[in-house]
Amino acid sequence: MKQAIAAREEKAELAPTVARSEATALIEMLERAARDPAVDVEKMRELMAMRAQIMAEQRSIEWDDAMAAAQSEMRPVAADASNPSTKSRYASYLALNSAMRPVYARHGFSLGFNTAEGAPEGSIRVVCDVSRAGHTRRYQVDMPTDGKGSRGGDVMTKTHATGSGLTYGQRYLLKLIFNIAVGLDDDGNAAGATEPITPEQLAELIKLADEIGADKIKFCEVMKVESLAAIPKAKFANAYALLVSKRAHESTVANLKKAAKK
Repeated sequence: MKQAIAAREEKAELAPTVARSEATALIEMLERAARDPAVDVEKMRELMAMRAQIMAEQRSIEWDDAMAAAQSEMRPVAADASNPSTKSRYASYLALNSAMRPVYARHGFSLGFNTAEGAPEGSIRVVCDVSRAGHTRRYQVDMPTDGKGSRGGDVMTKTHATGSGLTYGQRYLLKLIFNIAVGLDDDGNAAGATEPITPEQLAELIKLADEIGADKIKFCEVMKVESLAAIPKAKFANAYALLVSKRAHESTVANLKKAAKK
């Protein structure tokens, strides 16, 4: 069983490795051109700017690959707390963090929470910077801090409300970033967790994959499924985003190759 898992993981590395080798070759070509004394200073600046752009694009691609791998390992988190005001249950930040941190850390991600300006009056903007290997993406959510309850009455002080807003913001962002479902139990059978994508969604993925000439077998290995049709509904958006990202990367590399030959 361990050998089979190791084999799948090794194959899943093939897709990003190919992209890395192509980017590395192009970067080396630009560096050789930059060392050529016949290349003028302005041209050298252009080449180094191209190199920086390629490296940034490659880090973005690797970020997407790692996010897909991390999300494929995450399961729905059981609700472990109750809100008496709304008579609902939810997964606390502790429960989410305990379930998710080992997975995202194993894939090289680090999360940094903070606040930022721009929230409407009576609210606080909670931000989360998700970083991996030099590439960072920011997520944000605005949470109310007016201390009002579901019926409009004052239920807490402004200080308490701010602290509550921060905690709620962290919890909502964690679920948003990693597309996590919360259920009454943790048996992994939450809606969309195992149900495959619809025929329409499958057609979208096939069309996009064909447009960019993606290796469907390797893509399925990255998504850890037997076929495109077996991708869970909960992972459709992530699968689509990966293909779009690959298309953008290939377009950028092609344009830079043309520019380098001028």
